[in-house]
Amino acid sequence: MSAAVAEISETDPVLTTEFGVEMVRQMRAIDSFGTYDSWTVAQILEPYVLTKEKKREIPIIGDPDEIIIARIKAFYNAISAMIEKECGLMAVPMMNLTHEGFGRALITVGKLVVMDRTLRDVHRFGFPSLSKMKDEADKILSVALNLVGEYPKVAGL
Repeated sequence: MSAAVAEISETDPVLTTEFGVEMVRQMRAIDSFGTYDSWTVAQILEPYVLTKEKKREIPIIGDPDEIIIARIKAFYNAISAMIEKECGLMAVPMMNLTHEGFGRALITVGKLVVMDRTLRDVHRFGFPSLSKMKDEADKILSVALNLVGEYPKVAGL
């Protein structure tokens, strides 16, 4: 764990962003045993950082475990929470995965689908850095808010 934590600095600016705070909130929400209570914010978000070296260590073919699936759900839950905060309408994340790690993630606002992502090889889910993870979340958030703005009647249903 210590070598992996070194990849995320406790002073990383992403940790103090609205997205970073929401990600930690979502990760703590899925921690039913209180494991994260003594962990730093960097330690909690470290599993999302998957450098090229770490990715090479993970087999190309593999089945995701429940921890990885929960981590992916927390990522989309955080984005959904941010959508709700921005537009005031409930955003609902949904995920459907096969046991092999293939499937789809959706976020809906009312009857409007604001995000639709195909998921592949989720046992290798991660980002090169926290900054890249935040960039991806920001892109999804921006597109979702634009769709809600463009189709407010559908989003309000």
